[in-house]
Amino acid sequence: MRLTQVVILLLFTPIVWAAESKYRDGRPEATLRMNATDHGIVLRYGDGPDRCDMLGARDAWVFEDGGTYCMHYDAAGPKGWLCSLAVSKDLLTWEEQGPILDFGGPGEDDSRSASYGVTYFDGNEWHMFYLGTPNVSAPPDLVPSFPYLTMKAKANSAAGPWIKQKNVIPFRTKPDTYYSITASPGQVIKNGDEYLQFFSATKRKPGNPCVQRTLGIARTTNLDGPWAVDPQPMVPIEEQIENSSLYYEESIKTWFLFTNHIGIDSGEYTDAIWVYWSKDLNKWAPVNKAVVLDGQNCTWSKKCIGLPSVVQVGQRLALFYDAPGGTSTSHMRRHIGLAWLDLPLSVPRNE
Repeated sequence: MRLTQVVILLLFTPIVWAAESKYRDGRPEATLRMNATDHGIVLRYGDGPDRCDMLGARDAWVFEDGGTYCMHYDAAGPKGWLCSLAVSKDLLTWEEQGPILDFGGPGEDDSRSASYGVTYFDGNEWHMFYLGTPNVSAPPDLVPSFPYLTMKAKANSAAGPWIKQKNVIPFRTKPDTYYSITASPGQVIKNGDEYLQFFSATKRKPGNPCVQRTLGIARTTNLDGPWAVDPQPMVPIEEQIENSSLYYEESIKTWFLFTNHIGIDSGEYTDAIWVYWSKDLNKWAPVNKAVVLDGQNCTWSKKCIGLPSVVQVGQRLALFYDAPGGTSTSHMRRHIGLAWLDLPLSVPRNE
């Protein structure tokens, strides 16, 4: 090829620049937004009975029963993290009741933490799937460490008392799978004759300095029995998400799944709440996602936003989350915040 031909080719060949990743390791981003309107802090750590949350309050699961809102949250106390209860009539003022679960005995899977209690009411009994682990970080923080395991409890009332079902093992981590390190609880949805649980899954990839996280779907027809885990995750393991809270928008026949994204700069931390959407609970596309809450629209925590829980209140969707405030990314000394989305929800689009 002559030099003049090369010059002409260069002049008229479009140059495609690779988009610079927001994250230093190139993990996927959400480019769309479904902006929630932040209300701010509604439950501050340190006010629980017997100093149960003296080191932090986080990982909220909020649900309604007979006009009372119940919040399960992880209370970081002097002996570790336990699932605790707070109640409210208006979602803004909460009365802390203290721990509703205790640590398991020596050698049991929840011996160092019994936390994050996800509930499901079958019309007769209340079922709780909670996170257990025999490992925690060094004191005083005692942050739950891998493996994260799904365990079971039951109650006749939303307020408890909750009785652990030690003989029920919903599912466990499995070597050489996308859930080899964690298989911790997520929202349970009745779908036809079976129940689906959108659980958190983690694995290590050789050569990758960070673990990889996603959601998987487990299935059962018996809430007091074992669950079968889908062989492939809901979305690819590279998505770096954990925990699930779902809402069905009847007007457009679409499911919206809210989840926590894990970001990275100098280290990993929970940087945003994302939402995925699908018309089919069994089929989710990683491209269908958007940012709901991060440092851009949170009024009080500008870098770190933790685990979501959503509940419908009239024509709005309440979105609960935890955060340490300011530019902190700490696991500790987090408060519970509240943001709002107007209903009906619509699928985010590029403007």
